[in-house]
Amino acid sequence: MDKKQKLIAGIVIAAIVAGGAYWLFGSSKKKNVVTFATTQVQKGDISSSITATGNIEPVTEVEVGTQVSGIIDRIYVDYNSVVTKGQLIAEMDKIPLQNALESAKGSYDGAQAEFNYQERRYKRNQQLHEKGLISDTEYEENLYNYQRAKSSLETSRAAYNNAQRDLSYAIITSPIDGVVTSRDVEEGQTVASGFETPTLFTIAADLTKMQVVADVDEADIGGVQNGQRVTFTVDAYPQDVFEGVVSQIRLGSSKSSSTSASTTSETVVTYEVVITADNPDLKLKPRLTANVNIYTVDKKGVLCVPNKALRFYPEEPLLGSEDVVNDCEGEHKVWTYENHVFQAHPVNVGLTNGINTEILSGIDEGTVIVSEAEMEMQMSEMTAPQGERSPFMPGPPDRNKKKNEKK
Repeated sequence: MDKKQKLIAGIVIAAIVAGGAYWLFGSSKKKNVVTFATTQVQKGDISSSITATGNIEPVTEVEVGTQVSGIIDRIYVDYNSVVTKGQLIAEMDKIPLQNALESAKGSYDGAQAEFNYQERRYKRNQQLHEKGLISDTEYEENLYNYQRAKSSLETSRAAYNNAQRDLSYAIITSPIDGVVTSRDVEEGQTVASGFETPTLFTIAADLTKMQVVADVDEADIGGVQNGQRVTFTVDAYPQDVFEGVVSQIRLGSSKSSSTSASTTSETVVTYEVVITADNPDLKLKPRLTANVNIYTVDKKGVLCVPNKALRFYPEEPLLGSEDVVNDCEGEHKVWTYENHVFQAHPVNVGLTNGINTEILSGIDEGTVIVSEAEMEMQMSEMTAPQGERSPFMPGPPDRNKKKNEKK
């Protein structure tokens, strides 16, 4: 094939391609189709929450210790033991304490005898001194001995009382009704009472009433108030959602710092929020970690609409040729659409959670309003004559098969 023939063939192919493209696309028309999504004004829940983490603790928990040093002689309770107030739970070795008490008693008795002697002598010499039968020096010496005996008696009496008290501390009883959640000693163990009282047991008052102490970030603490509803979960029961109420916001803040790989120190300030919760089935155990949702906005069964309905406004190019817009005054409004008429309804709004907004007045429950509009580009049908098909379009997939079946 020479160059002239190749040129002619190229022109023919280009013409065929251009003709097919025109047949496919040139005769079609595009048009805009606007559809309106609607929703009913109905009652629902408006809620917004902040998240935090915390630990589950008993509402009342007492650490039982001892104020004297010695050996633990007997232990009468264990983990999970139910105890009552005043119940004996442990005893210390009493022999050293009894010996100390007897020694103190002996010193006290001696001091009492000395005081009685000096008191009688002083009173007798006081009468003699008044009559001038003894000198001032002798009288003053008797007064001095009497006062020293009195002071010694008071000191020995205090030591004796302390020894009695120490012996009573050897009997360890429960200060409250509750359950033993911790036992930190064993029989035969020596405990030393110095600057800090050693803890022997921890007793929780009532495990059917628990509390969550949650750390709330400083950015969220402003929205937390007493009485707000709380839900939380624990890893031990991931399918269960527990309910609680904010009972206390502790004013003291806590700081935790961490150093990143780039050695930049970041300080986070949090506040402790105490949440009380019922625990009738005892699923909530002390020290479990709780993932908390505190509802700072929480209204149930209020009239509400989607926020996007409050943002909708009918304007070009949403309007059709027959549409009419009846606007009104008002900061907030919703729209109804019926018989090509957009009618505005001014409303008063309340709380919002970012998705839905409470409607205080202005429109009735059940009213259908426009929530949003969508514009779609659609292509009209081809203008090619019916039955005419482009020679470049493939035929129906079963066309040849049907011809063969007829033969």
